[in-house]
Amino acid sequence: MTTARATLVIGATGTTGSRTAAQLIAAGRRVKAASRRATPIPGAEPVRFDWYDPAGFGDALRDADRVYLVPPVGDPDPAAVMLPFLEQARACGVRRAVLLSSSAIAEGGPAVGQVHRALPGLFGEWAVLRPSWFMQNFTGTHAHADSIRNDGEIRTAAGTGRVGFVDADDIAAVAVRALTDDRAPNADLVLTGPEALSHDDIAALLTDVTGRPVVHRRLTYDAMRDRLAAVIPAEFAAMLAGMDRAIAEGAEDRTTDTVQRLTGRPPHGFRAVAERELSVGEPSVRKLPAQAAPEPSPTC
Repeated sequence: MTTARATLVIGATGTTGSRTAAQLIAAGRRVKAASRRATPIPGAEPVRFDWYDPAGFGDALRDADRVYLVPPVGDPDPAAVMLPFLEQARACGVRRAVLLSSSAIAEGGPAVGQVHRALPGLFGEWAVLRPSWFMQNFTGTHAHADSIRNDGEIRTAAGTGRVGFVDADDIAAVAVRALTDDRAPNADLVLTGPEALSHDDIAALLTDVTGRPVVHRRLTYDAMRDRLAAVIPAEFAAMLAGMDRAIAEGAEDRTTDTVQRLTGRPPHGFRAVAERELSVGEPSVRKLPAQAAPEPSPTC
């Protein structure tokens, strides 16, 4: 009896990776759950994976014919580590790749935009998911959630700009379709929620749902960049602050029908997600397992 080929989910303990793995498992798919600690996930095969340790790529890729790609967090040049991995993935028999990018980064743009540009030349079956900003930025393990919990504030340089914030569950649902449908999308897919909201709107909704006052504190681009640079590399901080500035200028004020079109159901709204993930009173934060460096392993 031949064992079914697996889907390798990179970042399987993260915001979209954990949800994508769970939905694939629920659909009866064989999943290799990749994380730096090879964290056990019920129904999946845990595997150690670190973008910066190529010696571990072979074990992760063994028996996989499709892969969900979450870029290394905070790396301004992810292509340097991702493209060699993708070349090895193709050589090891991976035929479909689904890349998590961002609505703010076009093909050929900075950071993961370079991987986006390369993907169609590497695989005959592919998709690039370009979600808008995550709703879970306000409910999960993110700086916004921390400042909401600690100070009752959301701090951005986005001004009154609106964003089609998207639920990570919806991103995962699209990822599963892109990975498992008979025909791959072979497309760049911009994902949003059902409406575009400002950060003032988000603060008001969080106040209503949690029963705790939340305000949006508007920062300048320079102040946002410097605040971020205190905890992440300066180049990446400047890029993120620039994304806020683009929001203020209207770059993310849009919605798309991608979630509806690929999943057959409408995307979730922010109020529904906040009610699902935050209790009335002190906002809760969904904790994800910590990650550590993997041990090396050799071949496909």
